[in-house]
Amino acid sequence: MILEHAVLHVEPGLGEEFRAAFSEAKTIFAATPGFRRLDLSCCVEDPDTYLLLVQWDTVEDHTEGFRTSEGYQQWRTLLHHFYEPFPTVSHFANIDGA
Repeated sequence: MILEHAVLHVEPGLGEEFRAAFSEAKTIFAATPGFRRLDLSCCVEDPDTYLLLVQWDTVEDHTEGFRTSEGYQQWRTLLHHFYEPFPTVSHFANIDGA
């Protein structure tokens, strides 16, 4: 299992609009092969900052499957204009026994 991690800095004042767009966009992930689940959390100290965690079967399910899909183009249209700066995405692998 792979955990995708992205800190999303949403433009101030656009939080409600972002959340509404994200609610629509999350179904795009769910339709992607290799997708397991996602969590979106809002920072308590900075309500314009969100943490996106997505579980994938493999890194390639995200980087090749999702990012080259038509769904990704829809995702970009719905969400990418909210971020400043654009988020850095990292992938983490579970360490057995930890």
